[in-house]
Amino acid sequence: MRILCSSTLLAEFFVIGFAGLVAMKDPGLSATVVWTVSGIAMLLSVLLCGMVTRPGGVQLGWALQIALIISGFFVPVMFFLGACFAGLWWASVHFGRKVDEAKARWAAQAEQA
Repeated sequence: MRILCSSTLLAEFFVIGFAGLVAMKDPGLSATVVWTVSGIAMLLSVLLCGMVTRPGGVQLGWALQIALIISGFFVPVMFFLGACFAGLWWASVHFGRKVDEAKARWAAQAEQA
């Protein structure tokens, strides 16, 4: 699960950065606000890579997905990209857990043999 979720989070890191560049074109937003919010979200996405398997890591990942969708109010394309990444996050968690379970079964079978 860790590899799939981390891959999704690292891709989000870049998407958040590019969304920050797009948000800079909005005259109603200051550069300080845009890069403070974007920087915190980018930092969170990188930190979550190491926290995915810890308690609360997946829930924090979901919070980041929701924040990405909400950011669509400032950068409209983020409604679509946030929904895509929420789907990728779900798939990473769902299939990552299945892979982890299969690896544990194979390891148990190898020990018995």
